[in-house]
Amino acid sequence: MFDLFTDSSFTPAQLAMGLTFGIIVISMVFYAFELAALEVVSLGAILALMLVGTLVPGAGINPQDLLRGFSNPALFTILALLVVGQGLIQTEALASLAEYLGNLWPQRPTLVVIVLLLIAGAASAIVNNTPVVVVFIPVLASILKRRKISAAKYMMPLSYITILGGMLTLLGSSTNLLAAGVARESGIEIGFYDFAVPGLAMALVGGVYVLFIVPLFVPDNEKGTPQMRARSMQFLTEIQLTPGHPLIGDKTIAGMFPNLTSFTVRSVRRGLTDFLPPFDDITLQIGDTLIIAATRKALTQSLREWRVFDSQAENTIQNAEDDDTILLYEALVPPGSRLINNVVDQAGFAARHGCTILGIERRSRMPRQTLSQIRLEAGDVLLISGQRSAFSALQGLQDLLVMEWSGSEVQPHGQALKAQLIFLATIIAIATGLVPMVVAAIGGAFGMIAMGCLNVRQAARAIDRKIVMLVGSSIAMALAMTSSGGADFIANLVISGFSDLSPAVFMGGLFLVVAILTNFLSNNATAVLFTPIAIAAAHRLGVDPLPLIVSVILGANASFATPIGYQTNLLVMGAGHYRFKDFIFVGAPLVIIVWGVFCLVAPWYYGV
Repeated sequence: MFDLFTDSSFTPAQLAMGLTFGIIVISMVFYAFELAALEVVSLGAILALMLVGTLVPGAGINPQDLLRGFSNPALFTILALLVVGQGLIQTEALASLAEYLGNLWPQRPTLVVIVLLLIAGAASAIVNNTPVVVVFIPVLASILKRRKISAAKYMMPLSYITILGGMLTLLGSSTNLLAAGVARESGIEIGFYDFAVPGLAMALVGGVYVLFIVPLFVPDNEKGTPQMRARSMQFLTEIQLTPGHPLIGDKTIAGMFPNLTSFTVRSVRRGLTDFLPPFDDITLQIGDTLIIAATRKALTQSLREWRVFDSQAENTIQNAEDDDTILLYEALVPPGSRLINNVVDQAGFAARHGCTILGIERRSRMPRQTLSQIRLEAGDVLLISGQRSAFSALQGLQDLLVMEWSGSEVQPHGQALKAQLIFLATIIAIATGLVPMVVAAIGGAFGMIAMGCLNVRQAARAIDRKIVMLVGSSIAMALAMTSSGGADFIANLVISGFSDLSPAVFMGGLFLVVAILTNFLSNNATAVLFTPIAIAAAHRLGVDPLPLIVSVILGANASFATPIGYQTNLLVMGAGHYRFKDFIFVGAPLVIIVWGVFCLVAPWYYGV
């Protein structure tokens, strides 16, 4: 077996092993340097491995088995949890918690984020880190938006801090439990806190890097996208205070309205009088018209609460079926449009097209007039609401260019409590082990759709095809490496290469090999593969097996350098708009950091 690279004549098995290694290396190069689309590289890797299994006699690779990754429980768990998370975001089920946290320490924008990440890391020590990440993604996303911080800065740290927290106890991750189970079959019991001290040292040092250094240089791939630019766009709109409106009676404090902090109030029109900022001792009354400027996000959150829609549209939203969901789109007024120099006629536009103009964005200036007094200009962007069928007809007009990327759905009222209960039941089922994680996750996704928290279209948008292809191809690579004998080759190479060294050096070498492999293979598979090797090596070296088993457990947890390294990385990949190479760029230094800490602390702690 060890003559693979020295013998001039390869056996079919050795040839299959060499080709498998080559395909994996080439795939990782393509992933890292983005030489082709991620989906294309993934599919190409699977096809190449299939050809090896088909054309090389005795390769041991069954082409049909390579597709098992697409039916793997881990893939369905990740996708179902993404749907559950989308249900929380869509219904704003965690909005109150995010709002409370977001209001803490207003003068220190990042402090609340760091505290939230520390809580997530601590929770991961006693609860499996996957559900912890699912809980914290929507809360963190909301806080980051409120504080106008890029999601890319802290979504990856969320995954990393929970992985570090999972190194503290036996319950921190499924990897820990699997390795402990394999060790138990050999008569070795792994205690709850047996690796807490080296794990804590790695978590503390790695946590400093994750919390304070990573946000400084993590790539922000969302900058420059239309969606990112749209976040800062201010739409001019108006709110009419009819009887019973929640803003009636709101009084200015220090020149501002306390319930309108997310808006810029341009003026308050009372009869024929306009009150302009700064507002001095004004109490809002029935009949007042507020002319405000706000981002689309702020307007969307306040559509129903402040009655931007009329009562008929409110009714439509509450009772909309899946195909009649109320949508929001942005539409550009192009040069030559017949709308130019016409005022914003909300009633007439609604009668002709079945859509409501909610606001107008004008880059050159922000007027203080009501919408009915503003004359449209070329380049104006209108924020429009309506049903899907109305927008289908509107997209055929030449007087307005509906921007396809800007579409979003308005979620009906009354779904937040349902989403909270479904989510709580899912997390309890996962944390207690009442049912397998995949069953709990799929049950949660089904509940979100069945109870109306998400429609099928919204749930489908939560499923990222990049994640599907990454998981499918990574499992295919792992199966090919195992079937071709590549995994055993590496394992035996480790024993023969490090067995003559001191136990302390062997521990460090074993940790590093496992840490590298866990970023390209399944971390659970790596732990299961190397735990027996660690036990055999301990007997060969004449030392206690526990330190070497801990080397495998903690090394398998060092899955920071690729998105396929661990499922929490895949969960935050879409939320942070990360690319494959971003994890290599940011996560590889963290692997080296935790390895260095382990080499210093673990041999001293275990006395080897």
